[in-house]
Amino acid sequence: MAKVRVENFTITVDGFGTGVDQRLEAPFGDGVEGLHDWMFAAQEDKAAGKTGIDVDQVGRFEEGVGATIMGRNMFGPIRGPWEDESWTGWWGDNPPYHHDVFVHTHYLRPSLPMEGGTTFHFTDDPVETVLERAFKAANGQDVLIGGGASTVQQYLRAGLIDELHIVVAPILAGAGVRLFDNVADALGNYKVTKTTTSPNATHIEIVRR
Repeated sequence: MAKVRVENFTITVDGFGTGVDQRLEAPFGDGVEGLHDWMFAAQEDKAAGKTGIDVDQVGRFEEGVGATIMGRNMFGPIRGPWEDESWTGWWGDNPPYHHDVFVHTHYLRPSLPMEGGTTFHFTDDPVETVLERAFKAANGQDVLIGGGASTVQQYLRAGLIDELHIVVAPILAGAGVRLFDNVADALGNYKVTKTTTSPNATHIEIVRR
């Protein structure tokens, strides 16, 4: 059965998925420098044919995934109404998804087809409706909740996530958006099933009870 997954969501030791003042020059905000160093190193090692804990984990976001859901803040730094529609995401002309991506936003715009098979769809529908659309687009494969933290929280509170793979980077932020804020009631439905540690990060697998 197809699942709803969160993969490689990286947080600081004190639980923050982003710092403060997210903007074009600092997509994850201030105070979280080095948050994804483990990922960049693992991608380089994977390209070089190396193996290891981080290498094994880094590609999971694309394994068996047929659609992705993300929040407006993950798609880009622009807040409020779109000044124009020139912004097409952080990832260039050929984003790494290669399938339909549903972007939660209060400010709609036409669907945006990109090279490589990615199409961004902008929606203000409830999470349950968006997930139904994503499962249909995924055609039997899993749906990835890509982030950011607020979007993951919405799907957790609605009881819609099956598995979470969280990565803890060895840094402290002190401020920002914590992944597990505002989800206390939902977390009782989940349990930690596996923890592995590399020199660069700790990987934690969490599944629905």
